[in-house]
Amino acid sequence: MTIKKLALLSALMFAASPALAHLTLETAEAPAGSTYKGVIRVGHGCEGAPTTAVRVQIPEGVVAVKPMPKPGWTLETSVAAYSEPVQYRDRTLTEGVREITWSGGSLPDEWYDEFVFRAQLPEGQVGQIIYFPSIQECGSAVSRWIQVPAAGQSVEDLQEPAPAVTLTAPAGK
Repeated sequence: MTIKKLALLSALMFAASPALAHLTLETAEAPAGSTYKGVIRVGHGCEGAPTTAVRVQIPEGVVAVKPMPKPGWTLETSVAAYSEPVQYRDRTLTEGVREITWSGGSLPDEWYDEFVFRAQLPEGQVGQIIYFPSIQECGSAVSRWIQVPAAGQSVEDLQEPAPAVTLTAPAGK
């Protein structure tokens, strides 16, 4: 295969890869009930503008959330009550982080970065998908990565799919 053909093939693979075109989670699968390191990957800005804020909604059932500070960015969390108390280690949790916001930085459109949090995933069925709707702000432009596939629909059918993790069998089972 010639270098020209390899370059074309690489370009096509890059263009077709949904993971490079959206906000995504680095680790797309994790054991149900496990501690999860969520790494939100930001691969581009909005319509060429630099990213200035990233907001991540924490879905019901995901608890004990701790975001990682990011130098040059302001970190804020929104805390609210859980719909039901949750046993976490040796205590009962009734509220927790429901949204994380990193703001005040500037990530140019042509650069890549990651925003990190840790959380306890829910016990759930193998194959269950947990969505983390996210908003990417770029000054006055906004990309809303909040779409969840309807029954019979694929993530590839969506313009702005929410980052997601699929639950796998718990370790040792």
